[in-house]
Amino acid sequence: MGGNSGQGDLHTYKSLAEVGPLGSVEPPKRPRSRLIMHSMAMFGREFCYAVEAAYVTPVLLSVGLPKSLYSMVWLLSPILGFLLQPVVGSASDHCRSRWGRRRPFILTLGLMMLLGLALYLNGDTVTSALIANPRRKLVWAISVTMIGVVLFDFAADFIDGPIKAYLFDVCSHQDKERGLHYHALFTGFGGALGYTLGAIDWAHLELGRVLGTEFQVMFFFSSLMLTLCFTIHLCSIPEAPLRDVAKDIPPQQAPQDLVLSDGMYEYGSIKKVKNGFVNPELAIQGEKPQNPAEQTRRRMTMKSLLRALVSMPPHYRYLCISHLIGWTAFLSNMLFFTDFMGQIVYHGNPYSAHNSTEFLMYERGVEVGCWGLCINSMFSSLYSYLQKAMGSYIGLKGLYFLGYLLFGLGTGFIGLFPNVYSTLVLCSLFGVMSSTLYTVPFNLIAEYHREEEQERQRLPGGGPDGSGRGKGVDCAALTCMVQLAQILVGGGLGFLVNMAGSVVVVVITASTVALIGSCFVALFVRYVD
Repeated sequence: MGGNSGQGDLHTYKSLAEVGPLGSVEPPKRPRSRLIMHSMAMFGREFCYAVEAAYVTPVLLSVGLPKSLYSMVWLLSPILGFLLQPVVGSASDHCRSRWGRRRPFILTLGLMMLLGLALYLNGDTVTSALIANPRRKLVWAISVTMIGVVLFDFAADFIDGPIKAYLFDVCSHQDKERGLHYHALFTGFGGALGYTLGAIDWAHLELGRVLGTEFQVMFFFSSLMLTLCFTIHLCSIPEAPLRDVAKDIPPQQAPQDLVLSDGMYEYGSIKKVKNGFVNPELAIQGEKPQNPAEQTRRRMTMKSLLRALVSMPPHYRYLCISHLIGWTAFLSNMLFFTDFMGQIVYHGNPYSAHNSTEFLMYERGVEVGCWGLCINSMFSSLYSYLQKAMGSYIGLKGLYFLGYLLFGLGTGFIGLFPNVYSTLVLCSLFGVMSSTLYTVPFNLIAEYHREEEQERQRLPGGGPDGSGRGKGVDCAALTCMVQLAQILVGGGLGFLVNMAGSVVVVVITASTVALIGSCFVALFVRYVD
């Protein structure tokens, strides 16, 4: 995939891990069209996310899922993601596929997303066609639907790390910033289109009658959009395979130079570089490893991976904490927003009889809440376009602080003064936070990587830190904070709502956490000049 540029251009796309000892070659400038093609993966992913947000609860209710299993559905995927995402990131750092390091993982996770969509949107229909016994049909329908939801969430959450690492591998520093802004832009567009299609009553339209149910209609659109977007993404920018660097090193090369040539693990602490840390496995007798694949497998053990994450430099750790705070605030509001609109803004009751006024008002609030989420997605795209111009004036620190502050103030006003029109207007501030979370932390990761690479080039004899960390692991460590935030929100907010007796506490909690986060990003996160 993406190999139409010819073999003659392959050397141009080699990452810093593949060049000579000084590692000074930077990828060429990418055309805007290629960066837009690369961003289509985020469009397709967010479109399917919006479809899930609109339909997953009706689907689970329609198959008869017991309330006792709801928490398992929502917590199983983030728990798996939090535990396994760094492993996938490390594996992509060491992948030697001829397609490149990241694209095999993106393709696999994309197919898992497609399979998850197929299972949870069509599980009830398929089991009804295959199983006649009502009791067995109910058990199989619930099982297949649950597996589909968990599989989709698992793959959709995982795929963000390899996509970001892919962008970092094949782009110069300036193109990384442009690419991240395009990612946020198309994330907003995808979510807005998904929410809009989810709000249409397909059951009374011709397409709905042809395909059977609105669930099948949304599967048709989702699978088509996902396949198209990921095909464009995987063909966007050529990705060179990770070379076996040791194979190209002359036997007479000095041990110190040998260490410099192995750039597979070169994203670590600057302090260790300055102390002249070298990898004894590569430096023994100045000879290349007898079995590089075996060496890679030794480095990718769970013990070494955990050691790499625990020993990450403090500024990486603070960035992960700030990302956790931000996503905890954002998800606290977003996962319960339609319920808040139905119960608090429209004064409805989801537990009333289905023909009662209170229940109809709740349903109306949920519908308006979906339009609020659509406003959030559209403004996220608009703000991502404005970020680049704003960044030249206030910098990454100002953008990071402003995103948290505006979200905290906006959700606070919504909780204190629940009104239909003011709430819909303030939904635009959700988009500010969304765009901030999708761009600024990854911009900072790119800045940290560039700083470390420049520091290594200035220090003769400096080598990698030997921690086994790479761009994939760093991106995975950052994105797995999203799963940890889901675990915290899923496990804690239900308890808070039961204690307070009202979903208003959800919005107030989101506001409080975001305002705390604004102080954290201002005081603890390090910004590169």
